[in-house]
Amino acid sequence: MADSPNPPPTAPDTGPRAGKNLKEGGTIEPVREILWGSAVGVRKYETPDELPEELRKLIVKLMVVQADTEFASIQQHRPWLDHAPTLEDRWIEARIVADEARHGLQACRILKDFGEEGQHWIDDLLAKKEGEHKLDAFNMKFDAWSDVGAFTCLVDRVGVYQLRAFQECSYGPLARAMPLMLSEEQLHLNFGANVLRRMSREGPKYSGSREEAQAAVRKWYPRALDMFGHSNSDTSRRAIEYGLKRWTNEEARNRFIAETTPILERMELDVPAADFDRHIA
Repeated sequence: MADSPNPPPTAPDTGPRAGKNLKEGGTIEPVREILWGSAVGVRKYETPDELPEELRKLIVKLMVVQADTEFASIQQHRPWLDHAPTLEDRWIEARIVADEARHGLQACRILKDFGEEGQHWIDDLLAKKEGEHKLDAFNMKFDAWSDVGAFTCLVDRVGVYQLRAFQECSYGPLARAMPLMLSEEQLHLNFGANVLRRMSREGPKYSGSREEAQAAVRKWYPRALDMFGHSNSDTSRRAIEYGLKRWTNEEARNRFIAETTPILERMELDVPAADFDRHIA
C-alpha cells in the first residue's frame, strides 16, 4: 500500500529537547507542560494561588518592570508623533505608541490577577511621570530623531530578548501573552534600523547625518547593555530554575551583542566596546 501523501502530524516537541530548543532561541508549538528548570514535565501554573511564594514575588517584580518600560516608552515617543520627518514615520510612531500601551495593559492584566498587591502596583505605574522610571534608558528624552532610531533599534531589541525569554515559560498567562507582543515588537526593531540606515546613507536628504546616527548609537548602546541587568544576578538564575526565563542576564547580553554588531556594521556605524559607559556590570 502506498504511503499516505498527508502523514499525520507529529506530536508537539516537549520535555528537555523542547527546553533546549527554546534556550537556543527557537520556538515550539504551545504546550501545557513546564519545559525547563526544576519542574520539567509538570503542568504549567495557571493562577497566582498555585505559585510558590518566591515565584509569585518574582512574577510580580518582572511584570512591574515590564509595564513600567512600556508606559515610559509612550512618554518618550509622544513628542515625535508631530515631529517625525516623514508622514510614514509619524504613522509608525503612532503604531509604536499604540503597541506600547497595549503591552503595558497586558502586563497590568497579569498583575491584576494578583489581587490587592497587583492593583497597588498598577496604580503606582499609572501615576509615574517622566524621569521616575526604574531603568535609566527610560528616563532619557529623545532630543533628536536619531534618538528615536537608536532607541527602537537597540533598546527595543533588548525588550524583545526579555519577551523571548518568557516564551513557553512556566506561568501560563504570561506564556500566552508572548506571541502577539513579540510580533508587534518586530515592527519597532525594523523601524529603528531603517531610521539609522537612512540617516547613515542618505543624510540630510532624509534627516540628520551619519555622525548624528553614530552619536545616538554611542548614547543608547551602553544603556541597552545595562538593561539586561547584573551579570551574576541570583534573580536571573532563580527565574531559570523556576522555568520562568530561559537565559541568564549575561547569556542574553552576549546574544544581543552578537546580533547587533553586524546590523550596525552594515550601516557603517561603529559598535561601542561592551564596557563603554556602562552603569551596570
